[in-house]
Amino acid sequence: MNLELEGKAVLVTGGSKGIGQAIAYAFLEEGAKVGIVGRDLRDLEAAQKDGIEIFQGDVTNGEDRDRVMSAFLEKFGTIDVLVNNAGGSNGSTVMETNMAQFEEAIHLNFLSAVDLSRRAAEVMITNAEGGAIINISSIFGRESGGKPTYNASKAALISFTKSFGDEMISKGVRVNGVAPGSILHETGNWQKRLEQDPEKINAFVEEHISAGRFGKVEEIANVVVFLASEKASWVVGSTLNVDGGQSYSNF
Repeated sequence: MNLELEGKAVLVTGGSKGIGQAIAYAFLEEGAKVGIVGRDLRDLEAAQKDGIEIFQGDVTNGEDRDRVMSAFLEKFGTIDVLVNNAGGSNGSTVMETNMAQFEEAIHLNFLSAVDLSRRAAEVMITNAEGGAIINISSIFGRESGGKPTYNASKAALISFTKSFGDEMISKGVRVNGVAPGSILHETGNWQKRLEQDPEKINAFVEEHISAGRFGKVEEIANVVVFLASEKASWVVGSTLNVDGGQSYSNF
């Protein structure tokens, strides 16, 4: 299927490894011009390919967000697609997690995406063909299956995706999201857990993932590039579960 993304200017946060890297590579395969954002310059350089520009920065820092977006626009002249993929998990139970950790999770998993989405939308509404914003949340934003800081911040991102999607569609900007289930990749937490206790993790997969295996980063990326394309023109404000049947929710 030709997704007609050739020449589109795409920015992917958290794009140096894991799901973000797979998303960047998927857009590159579609002929897009891609920029990736990450904190670690070595990771960015390791992920770089012909057609990918790297932008070092911490998306939890407002000055870095401003600098990265300005550098991206200077390089590409516009932004057609923004993928808010940067995120992470911290803390423990609610009572064992201090407020600074809750605030850190909100800044990383939610507020950074809100700010970058606003900045990108300002440019996209001036584009003749509009634009697309895709927020990467989690099935645990609907089911509270992870740590409380992660659950709450990803739930906020899902709600924001709906609100902003409804607001921006009349201006030619589609805002949607992807909620991955448990995804296995070499730099992720599931890989570490699998190496530490394969019997326990294999039992988890058998019990909780209907498909009987972990997801692959490419399976998330495939949905993201679809949502960014005009093939998904009637998908607005939605967050799609991509989880092999892992989630329990029916919405």
